[in-house]
Amino acid sequence: MTATESGGSVVRRILLGSQLRRLRESRGITREAAGYSIRASESKISRLELGRVSFKARDVEDLLTLYGVTDEKEREALLGLVREANLAGWWHSYGDVLPGWFQTYIGLEGAASLIRIYEVQFVHGLLQTEAYAHAVVARGMCSAVSTAEIDRRVALRLERQKVLVSERAPHFHAVLDEAALRRPYGDRSVMREQLKHLIEMSERPNITLQVMPFSFGGHSGESGAFTMLRFPESDLSDIVYLEQLTGALYIDKRDEVGQYERAMERLHAESPGPEESRDLLRGLLQLT
Repeated sequence: MTATESGGSVVRRILLGSQLRRLRESRGITREAAGYSIRASESKISRLELGRVSFKARDVEDLLTLYGVTDEKEREALLGLVREANLAGWWHSYGDVLPGWFQTYIGLEGAASLIRIYEVQFVHGLLQTEAYAHAVVARGMCSAVSTAEIDRRVALRLERQKVLVSERAPHFHAVLDEAALRRPYGDRSVMREQLKHLIEMSERPNITLQVMPFSFGGHSGESGAFTMLRFPESDLSDIVYLEQLTGALYIDKRDEVGQYERAMERLHAESPGPEESRDLLRGLLQLT
């Protein structure tokens, strides 16, 4: 199963959840009442509608009945989404080192047609070399973590990177703050290899890489790192992903996404273009 196929299961889950929410709201049924109909809590309905948990066919059948969906073709189409949404992603084999809150993001990342990121702390995971990724993971973990666990986390990150070279690779537009490039992870050779890798990756047709230099001063990325995901499905809205220490936020409200959209567009406009950014990377490489 490819990253796009397994990522699509997460998208199907979100699509199914949003359709169930629309059906419930159109009938004026509360989440509490919906939960009661499937022997679950109001919070369980909320998680289902957000696509955060897997679906049981029986629960969806009961909800469709409650919502007055009796047409067999309509019911079967939605139940077909249940089967697709419950496909296990490739990342499930990394469940021993993968936080539950990050699994949804990996699925979305694998299904996106456009990924836009701003990063300030370190080079984004999809662009990291193995040695640099190892240094980042090791620095971010407590001292009690074993070498084997660090290696597993690095392997997961390298597996994620395959999405950028897959047959249906998304367009990846990255803005890296100069701070992310100057902050050392690993020794000098690791940083040199990482900078060379960025230059090579920036020349791929589906990758646009820009560097926000210190010399620009304050800019629109003042709120910190964020990721924007867009999908080929027209009825799935853009999602903003904000990662935190022990969890993550997934923002899909149109007005909030719009604010991040404007910030991202300003970052694109304010940063040097791809060729000039490659020159900046070459300059940093000479200094390393």
